[in-house]
Amino acid sequence: MLRAGLIQLNSSDDPVANLPQTVTYMRGAAKEGATFVLTPEVTNCVSASRSRQQQVLHHETDDPTLAALRREAEDLGVWLLIGSLAVKTDDPDGRFANRSFLVSPEGGIVARYDKMHMFDVEISESESYRESAGYRPGRFAVAPRTPFARVGMTVCYDLRFPRLYRHLAQAGADILTVPSAFSPVSGAAHWETLLRARAIETGCFVLAPAQCGTHDAQEGKARQTYGHSLAVSPWGEVLADGGDAPGVVIVDVEMSEVAEARGRIPSLGHDRPIEGPFDDEHVAE
Repeated sequence: MLRAGLIQLNSSDDPVANLPQTVTYMRGAAKEGATFVLTPEVTNCVSASRSRQQQVLHHETDDPTLAALRREAEDLGVWLLIGSLAVKTDDPDGRFANRSFLVSPEGGIVARYDKMHMFDVEISESESYRESAGYRPGRFAVAPRTPFARVGMTVCYDLRFPRLYRHLAQAGADILTVPSAFSPVSGAAHWETLLRARAIETGCFVLAPAQCGTHDAQEGKARQTYGHSLAVSPWGEVLADGGDAPGVVIVDVEMSEVAEARGRIPSLGHDRPIEGPFDDEHVAE
């Protein structure tokens, strides 16, 4: 049995101020027996201001949040998914990376995943996002092996692209991670439904730690996020819900349920080649 701890945060746009709360929740999760601890998207900094991000963000090699959380994982002896950190890159256009890290109990970085799908949407007249203006998209799917499972790493808006999750599951992933900072509007409408669908389609556990609440901002507009960190079984059952306040959600994950669900409905092996679509005049042979 794997015990996971999903950390729900209300991060501000000040990485230095955010770190102590993240560490406190990590320690709380470990105290409750969690050996796999997960934080949400942009654990270090929730900000809508590109100038603010330029001031406070770092490259991976000298990011203080990353260094501190790696040390904490080692001290606690836990596996840690840092849902994502906003980090600087050397790209000529100056865009950041939205990067997820899997850290071993020895504090080593086992895997990195850069968020592939950029959140460029207009949810309403007053709420729009252009993530691609500040962040570059990743190119590679990542599913590292651990002693307890193979972990398919994704981030937030990736959730709306089921082909990625099917690809990860068919490559051997048993657990899919979806750290997020979901909009309250789309969260209320789609969050649980999409997470349950990804679990059902793949026969994987889905672990989705989330940001929540109104996020303090020293510059720019204060963002709001939906919360409700969720853990979903391979059969699509919601095992835990973090509600709308910061905290830690503890969930026990029985990995044998992956094989059980896939045995009952082995759809991962039933893909068929697709031709078309054809116009209305096509007659199938």
